[in-house]
Amino acid sequence: MLGQNELLVILAIALLLFGGSRLPELARSLGRARVEFKRGMREEEDGKEKNPELDTAG
Repeated sequence: MLGQNELLVILAIALLLFGGSRLPELARSLGRARVEFKRGMREEEDGKEKNPELDTAG
């Protein structure tokens, strides 16, 4: 995990790169992408449970 100092450095770099006005927009986009990724992973797992023949790991 990242510590508090590392997070502050990352935030400072992001602020310098993107500016204060675009930072909230960037955070929203990252949050939405994370939610969509988790939803996709969950749907894929649900599909494998319903159709075990699609599971190629075994």
